[in-house]
Amino acid sequence: MPMRSLQKFAAAFAVLALAVPASAQSILRDAETEAFFRDISRDMIIAAGLEPKSVQIILVGDSSINAFVTGGQNIFIHSGLISRAESVNDLQGVIAHEIGHISGGHIVRFNEGAGPATNISLLSLVGAAAAIAVGAGEAGMAILGLGTAVAQGKFLSFTRDQESRADQAGAVYLSKAHLSGRGSIAFFKRLQGEEYRYAVPQDNEYNRTHPLSSTRIANLESVYQADPAWDAKPDPTLEARFKRVKAKLIGFVDEPQQVLRLYPESDQSVPGRYARAYAWHRSAYPEQAVGEVDKLLKTAPGDPYYLELKGQILLESGKPQEAVPVLRAAVRAKPDEPLIMTLLGHALISDENKVDLAEAEPLLKRAIARDRENPFAWYQLGVIYDRKGDEPRAALAAAERFNLEGNATGAAANARIALNGLPRGTPDWIRADDIALLAADELGKKKRRR
Repeated sequence: MPMRSLQKFAAAFAVLALAVPASAQSILRDAETEAFFRDISRDMIIAAGLEPKSVQIILVGDSSINAFVTGGQNIFIHSGLISRAESVNDLQGVIAHEIGHISGGHIVRFNEGAGPATNISLLSLVGAAAAIAVGAGEAGMAILGLGTAVAQGKFLSFTRDQESRADQAGAVYLSKAHLSGRGSIAFFKRLQGEEYRYAVPQDNEYNRTHPLSSTRIANLESVYQADPAWDAKPDPTLEARFKRVKAKLIGFVDEPQQVLRLYPESDQSVPGRYARAYAWHRSAYPEQAVGEVDKLLKTAPGDPYYLELKGQILLESGKPQEAVPVLRAAVRAKPDEPLIMTLLGHALISDENKVDLAEAEPLLKRAIARDRENPFAWYQLGVIYDRKGDEPRAALAAAERFNLEGNATGAAANARIALNGLPRGTPDWIRADDIALLAADELGKKKRRR
């Protein structure tokens, strides 16, 4: 899978490229952010009658203001949306809307809108062909153009209806979770400001996938204001966590000079120090970055995410031996967090100490048991197997990694090596066989498309 850096994280974020729409640049994995997403959405997910463990909220490295759902129960949120949100309540309003899409089965029902639109297009093509066949070429092309427009209008009407339904469902879930709709309205008003800025017509929804923000505000404002939760205040702890997550995200994705303007040295708050630590680290000033983190650690010595960041800075600054004890402390503080375990495993392997290598193997296996969809963890485990001379399991780890990255050729080749070296019928052999079949199916699809 293409990645910005498979063998190297950038600060505490891991950057992964998954099968998401072309507009999405990359998936950002961060332990603190993912824990925050789980905590702010849990009550709304339960209100929707869904299982919190089954709904994943995934951060996409994209500067646009956007969120969307895909097959399964996956919510993707663009980093640009979080950067523009002003409170945890803003973000909860967006998540409530996306939960509305999931509970409404809108991805499954997509063909209900796409199907009729496709049928209209096909009928138009038939009509156009008939007209062209009798010599009325211009009339034929006009029929084709009209059919395409009707099909598009039919489909866009369907998507606008789904968006409106998701808005209404989201309002219900916010209410049941005792969360105010103020953030949702505030966010729509900021989107409306963006529409005015880019001269988006405010009186015509026909060619839009979403209702106009003005329409959504009008439809929702009375609903939210009548709700008993309208005056509910955001949880101050969650609000503080939102500011931390937002600051570290800005520190990671924005240009360092921009970050230092947004969070100048005069800002001695936790978010300010967090953002500057990332900016200094990305600017190759590790001493300043560690200095900011050390000041954070003075206020919260056992904070696992501060320890994680300090260990990452030390590791990426060529000091794995100094990073290891810091990351061990982070794992002790957050023993069930697979991303922090993986980072410690990376540091232990980088240290090239045989004792540390022995510690890294069970640690990475624990991380993978909790999160199998982390290519970097599989890569690190493969390194360990390779150093031990266990070629079949090194190949299996590589096959797992390539399978997650969408590299069917690499997955197939390594699965074959694993199958040839592993005892037949064992769990590892069966898993290698599964990957081989998946890869062969994907390669067959690619061949047919060509």
